[in-house]
Amino acid sequence: MSISIWKGLLQTTKSRLFVQRGVSLYNGTHGFEEEEIKKKLQQFGGGAINLSKEDNGIGVLTLNNPKLMNAFTGTMMLELQERVTELENWKHGKGLIVQGAKNTFCSGSDLNAVRAMSSPQDGMNMCMFMQNTLTRLKRLPLISVALVQGKALGGGAELTTACDFRLMTPGSEIRFVHKQMGLVPGWGGAARLVQIVGSGPALKLLSGALKVDPERAVQLGLAEETLLSSEETRSLEEAQVWLNQYTKGPAEVIHAVKKVIAAGRELQFEAALPAEKDIFGTLWGAPANLQALAQSTKHK
Repeated sequence: MSISIWKGLLQTTKSRLFVQRGVSLYNGTHGFEEEEIKKKLQQFGGGAINLSKEDNGIGVLTLNNPKLMNAFTGTMMLELQERVTELENWKHGKGLIVQGAKNTFCSGSDLNAVRAMSSPQDGMNMCMFMQNTLTRLKRLPLISVALVQGKALGGGAELTTACDFRLMTPGSEIRFVHKQMGLVPGWGGAARLVQIVGSGPALKLLSGALKVDPERAVQLGLAEETLLSSEETRSLEEAQVWLNQYTKGPAEVIHAVKKVIAAGRELQFEAALPAEKDIFGTLWGAPANLQALAQSTKHK
């Protein structure tokens, strides 16, 4: 088989894999023992991941463990995977807001679970488990925004990068504190941070464990804007208004927009083009397209 044919086959395979829902980065061939780490995570309970889905196609995913500043317990990590699966199959969904309960976003991992799973193999399995889950969250066919209230620390900061956008409330902060724990991000946060702000700013944020307030986050491009209110209900309403401007229209069109952007971000150019072509083909002549033509939609 010629090199050119082999490359074409590889690119086509990557494109097909990319558009499939629920495709994970790691499996048994990578030494990933998913069922084993699930059993261990199940031992560390507490908190919950709540999901509400509104008729307008906007979902709200809430980390609910306020007594630990919404830190991820083991069971919360498992629930997050379940909620992502549910969102992947939400045909009428268009947008998602990720928030923490009681005016705090997330303080990372529950240290009780971290201490109990201190072996390198457990650490690597938890790393691969969360990378899989957060990558699937990033690839959702929904436009997602992290509503950062209070503190987003460590793994919480990484979670914000798994959303398409970030909105911050007055007095909130994002801080990658991993260095202070003798670690680096392991849930994909470093790779995503480089994509968002560039390698130089990302290096400063990680090596200095710097506190990023709303003003600096906007300057860096880490956040879109600072909301007016820090009160829980009002800031959620503001986030919903902000997100609504990007989720107008049929769900299938929003899904396609997310997919072509994700293809351009994650695939090599030669593979992204046929992926875009395939996604375009699902809309051409479809109901939304035909309705727009029938209404002689004009661009304003």
